[in-house]
Amino acid sequence: MRIGMPLNYSGGFKETVDDLATYEKAGLDIVYVPEAYSFDAVSQLGFIAARTERLEIASGILQIYTRTPSLTAMTAAGLDFVSDGRFTLGIGASGPQVIEGFHGVPYQAPLGRTREIVEVCRKVWRREKLVHEGKNYSIPLPAEQGTGLGKPLKLINHPVRERIPVMVAAIGPKNVAMVAEIAESWEPIFYLPEKAHEVWGEPLAAGKAKRDASLPELDVVAQAPLAIGEGLDDLLDAARPNLALYIGGMGAKGKNFYNNLARRYGYEAEAERIQELYLDGKKDEAAAEVPRELLERTSLIGPPGHVKERLAALKESGVTTLNVHALGRDAAERARLIEQVKQLAADA
Repeated sequence: MRIGMPLNYSGGFKETVDDLATYEKAGLDIVYVPEAYSFDAVSQLGFIAARTERLEIASGILQIYTRTPSLTAMTAAGLDFVSDGRFTLGIGASGPQVIEGFHGVPYQAPLGRTREIVEVCRKVWRREKLVHEGKNYSIPLPAEQGTGLGKPLKLINHPVRERIPVMVAAIGPKNVAMVAEIAESWEPIFYLPEKAHEVWGEPLAAGKAKRDASLPELDVVAQAPLAIGEGLDDLLDAARPNLALYIGGMGAKGKNFYNNLARRYGYEAEAERIQELYLDGKKDEAAAEVPRELLERTSLIGPPGHVKERLAALKESGVTTLNVHALGRDAAERARLIEQVKQLAADA
């Protein structure tokens, strides 16, 4: 099981990157750089590539609407080049609040766009003359839609790899089936191993039945906050606001993917209540309604024995990469947590 971590730079981006060398020595395998309506991830990934040696880097995630498929492919090839083949392209649909509210782009056909983007990227990385005819993208642009001067081109540079790993963030059944069919990695959110087969088993099986034999086994990337020790209930409760934000506030009523996931996990009444309170502006009350069981099952917080049990459950459910948010007070403590979880995962 690989151990990764999301880049959390609330204390300063450059300061966090300075600490990555410490985490790399502690055994961290991969770091994921987010991109919401924040600084772009690409410039930061390039900076990290220059400051690390072994550590893999990944976008976690680039949303699919504001870069053309060709630019996404060029960007991935460039990051793979400057990192000497250490880059994973993480992409996802995000949601209409961000795509339409911040970027001013219609949130349309996320499933079809994702599939076409992956197809285009792989053609570009193979340095084929780029011709693509799809429902969402036509490359070159048809003459009647432009000047008529467009012609098929291929990437000038020779990529380090013609198959850069693609990770897709997905939680809906159709999206998950597509990811299992076409991608190297799948990143769900709020992964609950005891419910994974019930919620995603069928779409995963359907996608894998169509999977190209040239692709490796699907890498399943689960996320979890990490703290190891006794008396850590305060850290467990600290995860409540984030879960409440997603379940209650990431989308309108009836159009919240994360609320739907909580319902599919079996927390229908709780998800309804959290959303009502959150959309009514009662964020603290919404956080208080997050079920403790959900907090415990989606985290790695507690004594070593408990964490080892949770790691075993994650492994049993098929997780191959664990993306941990190490809840240490400083870089040295976070490095110790990375060392501990690597050892516990090896023994689980």
